[in-house]
Amino acid sequence: MGVVKRSIFTLAVLALVGLALTPPALAVDPGFPPPTGDSSVVPPGARLDRIFDGGCMLTEGVAAGHDGMIYFSDITFSKFCKDPSGKYIQAGNIWKYDPRTNEASIYRSPSGMSNGLKFDRDGNMIAALGADYGGRALVKTDMKTGRSWILTGLFEGRPYNALNDISIDEKGRIYFTDPRYLGHEPIEQAGVAAYRLDPDGSVHRIATDCGKCNGILVSPDQKRLYVVSNDNGWWEFQNLKEGEKTLQGTHALFVYDLAPDGTVSNRRFFKDYSKDRTPACAGPDGVVADEEGNAWVVERCEHRPGVTVYAPDGRELAHISTGKELPTNVGFGRGTDANLLYLTSGKNVYKIRVGKKGYQLP
Repeated sequence: MGVVKRSIFTLAVLALVGLALTPPALAVDPGFPPPTGDSSVVPPGARLDRIFDGGCMLTEGVAAGHDGMIYFSDITFSKFCKDPSGKYIQAGNIWKYDPRTNEASIYRSPSGMSNGLKFDRDGNMIAALGADYGGRALVKTDMKTGRSWILTGLFEGRPYNALNDISIDEKGRIYFTDPRYLGHEPIEQAGVAAYRLDPDGSVHRIATDCGKCNGILVSPDQKRLYVVSNDNGWWEFQNLKEGEKTLQGTHALFVYDLAPDGTVSNRRFFKDYSKDRTPACAGPDGVVADEEGNAWVVERCEHRPGVTVYAPDGRELAHISTGKELPTNVGFGRGTDANLLYLTSGKNVYKIRVGKKGYQLP
């Protein structure tokens, strides 16, 4: 079969199985201001390059798989993402990006409205499914067979609000947050909380004082749990009418002491974003760590959006600007690309090579 015929055949097969491809493209400089701060954290000349711009509304949960691919969620808001006729709601997607070819394809659709994605030490994908026609569950997928398991879909017999983000400790325990930002489904939980799923399948509500919790991170030394509170003051922002405003709640990055048994205590502010309200600050979102324990925090402050790097003692080390875009989440690559940082923002995904290697489960 000739090259042209093989290409046509391949595209036809992909169309039949429902895989959408974006054409190969070189990384694009979005024109953001250059990073600032410690040159050992972000080297001189490093910049964000756009590698994907095919999302519908909001890209999220970027994570490096053990297969060398980069996976991320495409959250399709039901109010805005329709088919060409405008009649039908587009299902959520999980995309797969190949760094070798700069090609992206849909790995799973519907995604169950996945948000945060992480990979456990065995290479399984762990996905936090949200609401708005989503699964509202924590799901594990065997990347070799494609089979999935619902790790937890109920707490005390009731559906979750809308799972958001995930972190995994070195004992295999999965920590996840359960806020609600959008979705028509009834809210049946007593409130917003952070949870822990143990290897024996038991689920424990570990923090109810974390505000409207969003991003979550177990520190590399396993002694801290970081939890983001990003409280926009509303359960379903798609239903806000023009001109309506909400009373914003707590915008903060909290840190807890994490005990060997997986319980948390001694909550305190790592950073209080309420002090950044003038100019306005929509608070933090996702957070990951490098091997040295520095926190790489996605900040949605309108006057300074981007990724800010903090030492464990709270000192700012560096800042990677996203211009006027409000970013959502970050994830490091693996192996020789352990110092390659991927960033989701708006409908886009970016990458930047930095001076630190990301922490991954041993």
